[in-house]
Amino acid sequence: MKYNLGFITDEDLYNHVKTTVGSYRFEMNLETFNLNLIDPIKLTFDSIVYQQDFIQTIENEILRQLDKSNSNLIGYFHQNIFNYIGGKDWVVPTSGYDIVNENLKIFVEMKNKHNTMNSSSSAKTYMRFQNTIISDPQSSCLLVEVISRKSQNIPWIISLDGNKQTTNERIRRVSIDKFYELVTGEKTSFKRLCEVLPKVISDVVENSVLNSKNNSVFSELYMISKDVQKSLFLLAFNNYEGFDKLNFTK
Repeated sequence: MKYNLGFITDEDLYNHVKTTVGSYRFEMNLETFNLNLIDPIKLTFDSIVYQQDFIQTIENEILRQLDKSNSNLIGYFHQNIFNYIGGKDWVVPTSGYDIVNENLKIFVEMKNKHNTMNSSSSAKTYMRFQNTIISDPQSSCLLVEVISRKSQNIPWIISLDGNKQTTNERIRRVSIDKFYELVTGEKTSFKRLCEVLPKVISDVVENSVLNSKNNSVFSELYMISKDVQKSLFLLAFNNYEGFDKLNFTK
């Protein structure tokens, strides 16, 4: 297997992708499905408004949950690949900032999309950056965005607590391509990674035994009631008044 990126060895790239693929979720049971308390009223709206049967609506919710979990793995992929890129200066700590270069005094917080932070979390991250550069005026803090609006390495401009806009040259918003350029010294290194990534993933899948798909949600719901919609309402509201005699209007 030859990927020839130069800034990361073929073996490290393959093994990092293998770890990511191996962590993909294929299984779902009722306990996991209801971990954050499924809203049967919302699913009822979805089913009727989108004109699909309730089983299809539940399947969509299962896929949504699996997708959310797997999306977190992609965050793992983007962050931890820097265990192998940039030499020993760039490290992925077990706590604190996502990526750190102590020699260059660069501290990185990585986000998958530019819009994943609300105003409160943005302010919290910016103030954390401020504290870092106050403690060490030679340091720089980067908010690195994988899916950014554009290729950029610019000062982060923010309004804190409704006050006037704040900015500091050492607190920056950086798109992932510009961060790869900073780490590797190559302008197109992220583009080159994207070009070989489908091949690497295919190689990993071809040489791996993936977990079999196992979904016991429906069989467990049928144990509550033969009507899966009723089962979800009972699951959510079983202790509420009158739900021991739940009957939908026909």
